Amino acid sequence: MQLDEHKAYYREMIGLVPPKVAKRLEFHAAVDPEGLEEIEAIRKSFLESKHLDAKTVQLLAYVILLTQTSAAAEFHARAAIKAGATREELFDASKVAFLFRGLSAINHAGEVLEKIYGPQEADKA
Repeated sequence: MQLDEHKAYYREMIGLVPPKVAKRLEFHAAVDPEGLEEIEAIRKSFLESKHLDAKTVQLLAYVILLTQTSAAAEFHARAAIKAGATREELFDASKVAFLFRGLSAINHAGEVLEKIYGPQEADKA
């Protein structure tokens, strides 16, 4: 697979090539193209489950990355949305991350989801 094909796969899954991923792909392709193929084959194989649908896989990745407070949580949230996840499903997944990481995970979820969906208006009752 060529570098452009790897980037196209990310665009299809997420809607863009995350900057860190683009840099990794480009550097790896120049230095160790065979290793890049191996890593991307494993990544693709594990993210394309035979038993879980794409939305579930991406929600799992989102929650795992939230518990690590990783910036990559945003990209897997976007991939989950592309696979059919709703705002409510992402928020419920965020609550699972809260159970295992606490406020740092749910705060990170707030940042991620606001970046994707924009600020949410509080009821003015």
